[in-house]
Amino acid sequence: AGLSQWFPALELLDVSGTGLTEMGTELLSLPCLHTLLAKNNRLGGPGSLPKGLGQAPLARSLRVLNLSGNRFSEVPPALLQLRGLRSLSLGGNRLQGIPPDIQELHSLEFLYLGGNFITAIPPELAKLPSLRYLVLCDNKIQSIPPQLAQLHSLRSLSLHNNLLTYLPREILNLVHLDELSLRGNPLVVRFVRDLTYNPPSLQELAGRTVKTRNIPYTPSDLPESLVRYLSLASNCPNPKCGGVYFDSCVRQIKFVDFCGKYRLPLMHYLCSPECSSPFSSASQSSTSQSESDSEDEASVAAHRMQKVLLG
Repeated sequence: AGLSQWFPALELLDVSGTGLTEMGTELLSLPCLHTLLAKNNRLGGPGSLPKGLGQAPLARSLRVLNLSGNRFSEVPPALLQLRGLRSLSLGGNRLQGIPPDIQELHSLEFLYLGGNFITAIPPELAKLPSLRYLVLCDNKIQSIPPQLAQLHSLRSLSLHNNLLTYLPREILNLVHLDELSLRGNPLVVRFVRDLTYNPPSLQELAGRTVKTRNIPYTPSDLPESLVRYLSLASNCPNPKCGGVYFDSCVRQIKFVDFCGKYRLPLMHYLCSPECSSPFSSASQSSTSQSESDSEDEASVAAHRMQKVLLG
């Protein structure tokens, strides 16, 4: 209670680089604290954060929390109750992943998780409506969930020094993104076709026929499970196809121009191998189907991506 007694209106507290292994309960009674900086300490073990953090006045007042350069192996669950947080930094820790409950931090605008051991991004991360800056550099991330395209407020996405070999084509939907950092990833440098294709099941073949031929049906005609299945049809993105797919599709990497300078590998999903471009080499002299398809997307994307940092 000493802090609250002597500094009842304390708004900013910086205890960085002090060798802390835990923070005491005196924090909980600081009703005006909006910025807490505790970088480069030894926090991360049991009891590092005071119990009752999520129910304390601090949980409502805190806006900025920086715990970078500590020893956390997971995002402490108590932090996910700080619903007023706008900025959260946990860079340079030992995080193995990102908890799906990160979606509870609805006010978050800045999230820094660089320099950890994160291997995957949960789709729930896309449910942060105010997120503007997302830093995931220097991790071990192998793929980006297409749901990230729902982060409509995102301005900057840092993914350098990971293990990415492609990006989902949905990334083009990040209409306000003006900085995308990708250097230090093993992004593929030539076209890769027909990565996987499992033949459709009889159920899928029937479902495709119903959808492509617009065969009418009502819930009284079919079991509820089949009605639900038919509602899950995805339209083939090939504009010359017009088909649909359910579970069976061809994954194909297609390069799209950004800013007239860079070519980024984006993942596409096609309904069958017949939808793939008939050519198989990017070195052919004639303009390929895949390249010509890219041009429309490139013209749309060029003005969106002001900075694509690949160097």
